[in-house]
Amino acid sequence: MTSTSNNPRDLQAQLESLTTEAFRPDLADIDQLPTLDIARLMNGEDATVPAAVARRLPEIAAAIDAIAGRMADGGRLIYAGAGTAGRLGVLDASECPPTFNTDPDEVVGLIAGGPEAMVTSVEGAEDSAEFARADLDALTLTPADTVVGISASGRTPYAIAAVQHARELGALTVGLSCNAGSALGAAAEHGIEVVVGPELVTGSTRLKAGTAQKLVLNMLSTITMIRLGKTYGNLMVDVRASNEKLRARSRRIVALATGAGDEEIERALAATDGEVKNAILTVLAGVDGPTAARLLEESGGHLRAALAAAPR
Repeated sequence: MTSTSNNPRDLQAQLESLTTEAFRPDLADIDQLPTLDIARLMNGEDATVPAAVARRLPEIAAAIDAIAGRMADGGRLIYAGAGTAGRLGVLDASECPPTFNTDPDEVVGLIAGGPEAMVTSVEGAEDSAEFARADLDALTLTPADTVVGISASGRTPYAIAAVQHARELGALTVGLSCNAGSALGAAAEHGIEVVVGPELVTGSTRLKAGTAQKLVLNMLSTITMIRLGKTYGNLMVDVRASNEKLRARSRRIVALATGAGDEEIERALAATDGEVKNAILTVLAGVDGPTAARLLEESGGHLRAALAAAPR
């Protein structure tokens, strides 16, 4: 397991041992190549990332099932990371309310140094275990929650401390890193180590490592939401129509799910205050808005279960 000592010499030795920090002698003259050749090299490097993620699919699926089980009982999904990893967590969390109509506090992104760190470096934040514990304590963590520590190196003190503190409080823990045998993976119940290899620009883990983390976070949130009934087939039936584009998408989703015409769709959405899932149920089951709402509540928000329970 990787140590997280902050002694300068120890830290240098740690970094030199990490795959994500490895130097590529074959790319030492990259700055002298034509731009198109550099672009081809970078594109070729990026193309290796999905295969690295694919090798970790069993671990990813196991984590998703555990997360979905906790969230079904009212738990939250909380990402914790520093720098690029933290920003990716915040990004994934911020996309859940408009996509799946989750409450803003249902999927949460924590970044070392707070919101300011989204756009600027906060000195020393990633090295602070105290920041991690304080950030989680501010959320009043419970055993129903899940904390996903994110760190390309797998040694970031903020991410490791977040996972350790969450585990002490009984929460489910996941550690997402891009090095094998990481301290973060060892600290978590579910370690996901997507080894993408050295970066095109040495140590710039916003590249392949960042891409890998984005792909895995997409899976964790999206498939969890599918398991929680936030989709009907591959339709975003819990989409929040907060602007004209999303209102148009809502009408299209109802049309795709039901085959109904424009007038019937408008009536259904009007009868359900624009709730797409409810509107689909009113059309397919022939029930009114309040009945649709009751059936969905009784089925835990799962549209297929509500349809099966609807009166014939």
